[in-house]
Amino acid sequence: MIICVPNVLAADELGTIRKELEHAPFVDGATTAGWSAREVKRNQQVDPRSDSHGRMADIMRNAFLRNGLLQAALLPAATTMAMFNRYGTGMQYGPHVDTAVMGGMGSAVRSDIAITLFLSDPESYDGGELVVHTSGMEYEFKLKAGEAIAYPANTLHHVKPVTRGVRQAGIMWVQSLVRDPARRELLWDLESAKRQIFGKEGKTETFDAISRSHANLLRMWADVI
Repeated sequence: MIICVPNVLAADELGTIRKELEHAPFVDGATTAGWSAREVKRNQQVDPRSDSHGRMADIMRNAFLRNGLLQAALLPAATTMAMFNRYGTGMQYGPHVDTAVMGGMGSAVRSDIAITLFLSDPESYDGGELVVHTSGMEYEFKLKAGEAIAYPANTLHHVKPVTRGVRQAGIMWVQSLVRDPARRELLWDLESAKRQIFGKEGKTETFDAISRSHANLLRMWADVI
């Protein structure tokens, strides 16, 4: 399940992050890649020890937590700290699969879902599309600044070479209450149906029946400690 979400960041939040990125210290992005992904990762990322990183990560996390669409679709149980990367001309990230478990003992997060939050206007750079491989197809995404895409972290994906300008983005991984992606998709379909019925008809018997099924399936599948 791939979901594109508009207006994740408010205009003032996007402006604040962009100002932070102007002066933030960047390091080689390969330092946080796995041993095989390190061979194909050619980008830069904000030093996670910097004050700028902490301020931007707080903004992104708060935007994620208040976004009802992301919360309903992903059913988050935990998240990693956000990362912020930059692709200049000639930079790219070749095909890879994200690390399955991120963090250390006491802070480990299973990476069920990856989120990319676009921070650069798409007209300001060429190339840099996020390409997700799924069901034998490749899907390309280049969203507006402030928009986000959530996609299964177990998919092969890559970022195409940037040929002009600079592509900047925030990245975060989510551990869902429901581990199985097919079950998450079914729950999202039911949630979407609930919203459509309520919007057209209000709280009807049909709405209540779908709500009951949605709640009971979530109760059955949720992995809560």
